[in-house]
Amino acid sequence: MIPTAPFGRTGHESTRVIFGAAALGGMSQDRANTTLGAIHEWGINHIDTAAAYGASEDRLKPWLATHRSDVFLASKTGERGGPGARAELERSLDRLGTDHVDLIQLHNLVDEIEWQTAYNPGGALEGAVRALDEGLVRAIGVTGHGVNVARQHLRSLQEYDFASVLLPYNFTMARNPRYLADFEELAAVCADRGVAVQTIKAISRAAWSRDADRFAATWYEPLRDPDAIDLAVGWVLGRPGLFLNTVGDIALLPLVLDAAERATGRPADDAMARFEADFDVVPLFV
Repeated sequence: MIPTAPFGRTGHESTRVIFGAAALGGMSQDRANTTLGAIHEWGINHIDTAAAYGASEDRLKPWLATHRSDVFLASKTGERGGPGARAELERSLDRLGTDHVDLIQLHNLVDEIEWQTAYNPGGALEGAVRALDEGLVRAIGVTGHGVNVARQHLRSLQEYDFASVLLPYNFTMARNPRYLADFEELAAVCADRGVAVQTIKAISRAAWSRDADRFAATWYEPLRDPDAIDLAVGWVLGRPGLFLNTVGDIALLPLVLDAAERATGRPADDAMARFEADFDVVPLFV
């Protein structure tokens, strides 16, 4: 079984692997049902989706009709104004067929102008807090991509006491001294304040090249060698206190879950350096 850990101060004991439901966005309902059944069999009890993930929320609805109480359910809004964020949340609740989500996240909040808009009066944060007060959401988080995201999340935590953050983390990205310093500072603040830290892009290999055989339904090229995935997943989960959000491709999902179930500790840096060279792993964000 995949181990669990407290998801920050929310009171939920989440599996350390969180199902990233972006993978459902472009598939049929039958295939989504099969996938969710497999997720349930693996014991995954935390699902992360977003309003922007195609039909993902719609695909979750039939399964949630009988399994809503089995999972911690998170979604995201990409709107930056309060009214827009509220409208998008209400649409998500309708699409998911539930009266609340356990976590609503301000989606990819990194750009400075968008950041300012979201936190100014009348912004998305204000709308999310109102939804929290009304019981439509149980907690509020913030997510982001890129090399500046850890620094922006630190600033976000000065604006509001978020329940969770989400950002990229893998061995190659941690070799960037500036990013690592920001990540470590963020991780320390989160540990002190009981903020859950979710990680993404654990098995990224590189950006797709122009002539690549796009074998996966992801916007970047993921690892696909089982040994490489074992190392990449083990490296992230080998650090206590982190959650790993799964890759947005169903074909690779069993490899990630199997690696997570067998992970026993963080691989040594020399093994990871060989992994990086053997599989031509390069930074996804620069």
